[in-house]
Amino acid sequence: MMERGVRKRSILGVAALAALAFFGWLMLRITLEYWPIRSDAAFLQIKQQYLGIRHWELAFWIHVFTSMPALLAGFTQFAPRLLAKHPKVHRIMGRVYVFTVCFVTGPASLVMAFYANGGIFSRIAFVILAVLWLFTTAMGWRMAVQRDWRKHREWMIRSYALTLAAITLRVWKYVIVFAFEPPPMDVYRLVAWLGFVPNILFAEWWIWRGKSRNRK
Repeated sequence: MMERGVRKRSILGVAALAALAFFGWLMLRITLEYWPIRSDAAFLQIKQQYLGIRHWELAFWIHVFTSMPALLAGFTQFAPRLLAKHPKVHRIMGRVYVFTVCFVTGPASLVMAFYANGGIFSRIAFVILAVLWLFTTAMGWRMAVQRDWRKHREWMIRSYALTLAAITLRVWKYVIVFAFEPPPMDVYRLVAWLGFVPNILFAEWWIWRGKSRNRK
């Protein structure tokens, strides 16, 4: 039974690494579309009306080039072997993650949320996402400072689930466009919510599942 459990965790670990590698590569491709920096790159083609709004432009470029470090640094926080064998690396990467989310890309995403495509429906979704991302990450750091490791892990699960919205949003976009081909703005309104709501619900289920196992 124990060997089966170890084998299952190993398979899940390999699958998680493979998924991260694939979507990390996808995110890297998206990021590289904006280099060298120009005003007509990729997503900016439908954001021309906001060019010239300095705080939006600054937030956009910050978010584009700092999302990948947050994604990768956050992933290391859920590697048991890294935590067990290299706790110092775990702490350093955790600080990189918290600093990037709370002081760099998180605030930038909040600024961008007020200018999201799709009107008020999309903007409300992205504002909620940005606020929750900042809050859950800050709470994770606070629990670490207080050395409440159980709550620290729970808050970091929530935080990283929201970090992964950058990926799940795009996955939902591809699925919806492929299956239904709705108007572009309708797609944006849908994925604004689908990008993070299922993630946070899954995170809460995962936390509840862990607590239930510990009670047995």
